Amino acid sequence: MSEEETKKRGARSEGNNKDINDWLPITSSRNAKWYYSAFHNVTAMVGAGVLGLPYAMSQLGWGPGAVVLILSWIITLYTLWQMVEMHEMIPGKRLDRYHELGQAAFGEKVGLWIVVPQQLIVEVGSNIVYMVTGGTCLQKVYNTACPSCRPLKLTYFIAIFSSTQFILCHCPNFNAITCVSFVAAIMSLGYSLIGWGASVHKGITPDVDYSPRASTSIGRMFGFFAALGEVAFAYAGHSVVLEIQATMPSTPERPSKIPMWRGVILAYIIVLVCYFPVAFLGYAAFGNTVADNILISLQKPRWLICMANAGVVIHVIGSYQIFAMGVFDMLESYLVKQRNFTPSTSLRCIVRTTYVALTMFLGMTFPFFHGLLSFFGGFAFAPITYFLPCIIWLKIYKPKRYGLSWFTNWICIILGVLLTILAPIGGLRHIILRATSYKFYS
Repeated sequence: MSEEETKKRGARSEGNNKDINDWLPITSSRNAKWYYSAFHNVTAMVGAGVLGLPYAMSQLGWGPGAVVLILSWIITLYTLWQMVEMHEMIPGKRLDRYHELGQAAFGEKVGLWIVVPQQLIVEVGSNIVYMVTGGTCLQKVYNTACPSCRPLKLTYFIAIFSSTQFILCHCPNFNAITCVSFVAAIMSLGYSLIGWGASVHKGITPDVDYSPRASTSIGRMFGFFAALGEVAFAYAGHSVVLEIQATMPSTPERPSKIPMWRGVILAYIIVLVCYFPVAFLGYAAFGNTVADNILISLQKPRWLICMANAGVVIHVIGSYQIFAMGVFDMLESYLVKQRNFTPSTSLRCIVRTTYVALTMFLGMTFPFFHGLLSFFGGFAFAPITYFLPCIIWLKIYKPKRYGLSWFTNWICIILGVLLTILAPIGGLRHIILRATSYKFYS
């Protein structure tokens, strides 16, 4: 083959890749504003996780609970900053996906196998939990608004919730769901304010008990482990942060990290406003009797509880789409680039509809809300969020040994590994205990 033919073939290949990237959901639109980052990050983080924080506090106790929450906020903000910085660490190239960052650090094949399985567990796991959360809160609205109505199975409410996802899943890219994400972010603020505001209004009852939730030392230990996973689940946005940054324009004079970081700061301020009051005030009001979803513990006034649960439903509609968009990109990339499928609307329709149906089925089959938070929070969220960015940072930038950066990253890695080992144990135990008395599709 002549040199000219080689150049032509290379140019054709490059052109084809550009056409495919212009079709894929992550890279098809790069005109996002800085506040899009804030919407998407708030929608990705604040959701099912915040509702379980008072329950986590009841297993951790005041002192350990406060330490875990504060450390998690600081560590995850630091690792998120690292990812934003590493997005364009290679001159002239953007690392638009988490697995591309992994490949830059560990090599083409190894990086893919390190990141993709964990990222898929995080995103698919989140979508399953959001199916359960959406259905549970819809059921709560129904039961609260009409206590004399005929009780309906949770399965029906999950099916109702999933109907919105069957429609929204056909939005082509991140920027197409910006309005959904904005409404979801507003809802997260709303129901968080209702959650801790109603707790303050209820007040601390005379018989409130802050002693350990479990009666045995073994139970307290497993509860502590599970609570760590619940806190980890509350900081779930890292699995899609590079994908969100990929939607922003970038020039040498104004790289994408500038507007992205501006949005992240706003998002983390909102997270601070939502998480800490809900966790502390919810636990203060109910003590060790708080439910695994704080809104379930709140019974009055009925209209306010209906509003809060409706807000959660609207929020997780957006959250589901944020995490699903990353999965859609992986599936469509694989089918088009590896299996040579033609990029088309019909392919996108089949892939996305099948995925929503699968998460709906799994949510109906395994609706163990609290156990799912703990298990997924430790097993997959901790590596993706707490220490994998630190490992990549050490490998690429090679900071001075025993310097501040070196120590900071190793502390995050050690804490993250402990979280990954301990949290799934507590979550799995809870799932097993619930499964022994559970009737499928009840």
